[in-house]
Amino acid sequence: MKIGFAFNEVLALLLLATGALSLAWALLRRRGRQHKPWWVHWGADFFAVIALVFTCRVALADWQRVPSGSMEPTLRVGDMLLINHLAYGPRLPFTNTAIPMGAPQRGDIAVFRFPPDVSVFYVKRIVALPGDTVVFRDGVVAVNGQALQAQDQGWGQRPDDKGERLLTETLAGREHPIKLNPFVQGRMPMSISAPDCQNERPGSWSCTVPAGHLLALGDNRDNSSDSRAWGFVPEGEIYGRVDRVLFNYLEASRFWHKPI
Repeated sequence: MKIGFAFNEVLALLLLATGALSLAWALLRRRGRQHKPWWVHWGADFFAVIALVFTCRVALADWQRVPSGSMEPTLRVGDMLLINHLAYGPRLPFTNTAIPMGAPQRGDIAVFRFPPDVSVFYVKRIVALPGDTVVFRDGVVAVNGQALQAQDQGWGQRPDDKGERLLTETLAGREHPIKLNPFVQGRMPMSISAPDCQNERPGSWSCTVPAGHLLALGDNRDNSSDSRAWGFVPEGEIYGRVDRVLFNYLEASRFWHKPI
């Protein structure tokens, strides 16, 4: 089991430290101490604030900023995401232990700990669940024998979409946008080898997702480091579901935007 060390773990350590200082100050006060030492002002007095922030981030919701364009056109660089922990269940810091409250579904936009480095968080779309068979053809996916479904929406008009084709992909009955480079069209190498995946040609492969894992892809199919590059996502690394874009400093229209 890999132990993650990210902001929630830092908060947990601060919570322990300020909690210990609060307890020490309470014991001193019971002994008649009235004057606050310096460490009370800089430690114990922050305990309640840190406890509130920690509880909210672990149990209810969190926020992460999108640093790259791997999920375009759904998510844009600079989007501040609202991550719902109640969708799947909050996870305890320093562990992969979760309080189960739900399970990822096909088409969910999920945040998870990057399997090769669990101190880093990635955001991708969950394409397939354990036991699913996925077929990938030229950037478009189909699951469990369903026909490939993608409707061309034409050339992208935004500066970061220039030269790209936008499509609406249907996955498990849910529609969402994807972006393809017409000169690549999904012909990125598939690094997962048999028996889980079979490569037919560049841009054409099929996979059966092993138990306890998920297959995750970026909506920017030709510019995304995802399951094709580093493998399946262990279910234990799932961190939460993206429910909203809180805001984007560069684009006011994305305030409280709901990605699909």
